[in-house]
Amino acid sequence: MTSRLSFLPLFVCFLCFFPHSASAQIFDWHTSNAQLLRGFDYELGSEERTILTLEHAHGHAYGDTFIFMDWTWPDEGKPGYYIEASPRLSLSKIFDTGLSVGIIKDVLISTTWEKPKHMGPRYLYGGAIDLNLPGFKFFKANAYIRDDTQLKGDTWQVTMAWNRPFEIGETGFLFEGFADIYGAEGPTKTNNQLVVPRFLMDLGDLAGYQEGKLWVGVEYSYWHNKFGVAGKTESVPQLQVKWVF
Repeated sequence: MTSRLSFLPLFVCFLCFFPHSASAQIFDWHTSNAQLLRGFDYELGSEERTILTLEHAHGHAYGDTFIFMDWTWPDEGKPGYYIEASPRLSLSKIFDTGLSVGIIKDVLISTTWEKPKHMGPRYLYGGAIDLNLPGFKFFKANAYIRDDTQLKGDTWQVTMAWNRPFEIGETGFLFEGFADIYGAEGPTKTNNQLVVPRFLMDLGDLAGYQEGKLWVGVEYSYWHNKFGVAGKTESVPQLQVKWVF
């Protein structure tokens, strides 16, 4: 199992950099991006660190999948990585019927697999609702049962993700991010709240390069009771450059 897991970072790289011409023949839609972040004043571990993130998302005949990987280089300590894969099945696609009611766009079966370096995996399974909100490219709400294989028992988790482009004058901006809220599990006695909004400016379009490809801005990470440690609340602004390819 260890040898297989060692290939996961390469697999994520392959998906993210998969040629768009080949992807178009397999997926209904697809998008990938690379992000470089620099943050300061982290609560646990090194106070300063650099993070490279690869993200990939695609839709197919039965649903969609989102995958990302973080490589972290702390100023003090050893580097690490974290992988997350979230395949979902769309009930409207599977049963070929419209499930759109009001602001509800779709209903899905939702799963997630998480794997930090040198730690056991976490499995999440449940349901999701995609919302059709004015101005938002997407707004997804997932409700899970969460099982950390290194902790006894299981708990609940709610995950939301959003993407909202907008303009100020002739300059494009992006408000996107995610929020994870989950309960106590195993020896931990506290709930966790991780909220990560991003505010980005379309630098590529502003510089006359290409619209929607090169973004710069700030990602803000707020993590209350980080890793289930009571009282450890992290509030970290991170400089971010994002390249969509």
